[in-house]
Amino acid sequence: MTQPSKTTKAQQSQATIELLTNTAFEEFSQKGYADAATETIVRKAGVTRGALYHHFKGKKDLFYVVFRKAQREIGKRIEDRANTNEDPWDQLVSGCRAFLEACTEPALQQIVVIDAPAVLDWNAYREVDATMPGSGFSLLREGLQELIDHKLIKPLSTDALAHLLSGAMDEAAVWIAKCDDVDRGLVEAQQALESLLAGLQT
Repeated sequence: MTQPSKTTKAQQSQATIELLTNTAFEEFSQKGYADAATETIVRKAGVTRGALYHHFKGKKDLFYVVFRKAQREIGKRIEDRANTNEDPWDQLVSGCRAFLEACTEPALQQIVVIDAPAVLDWNAYREVDATMPGSGFSLLREGLQELIDHKLIKPLSTDALAHLLSGAMDEAAVWIAKCDDVDRGLVEAQQALESLLAGLQT
């Protein structure tokens, strides 16, 4: 009997990882980390518990991969919105608005805003945003650097600005999530953020 090729095994392995990640994304976003059960995830994914632990160390490790998936989705929305503008300043403002809007979507809000800070340690949480290509932070830093290069904002430290603005938006996302009226909170946060950004212009 012909043995499966290494390529086929790798493809099967990747398919299982994606299946578990997508199933876990749905489970974590709907129930929250604390109430999501790995038994339910493997049952819905149609795989064995052994398959889960072959690819992931456990529930927290699976959540980490789901968190990265959520961050990539937020980054994509930021980039898509920013690219509807040609002016670098409008790209920055639109991207920041898109970040806050994405963080109000229930699934992304549950995973990124509510659960991630509690489940992951601070270094792991920040490492994803700071090092993953296409993340919200990396896009923010790139946008700020372009504005500085074109002398459209004050020549301050790009890293300092990126961390300050990212921190402000992360905190705003948490505040919005706790608002009785999320839509109103989003509008108020966006207005306040745009006022802060305007102070950077030359």
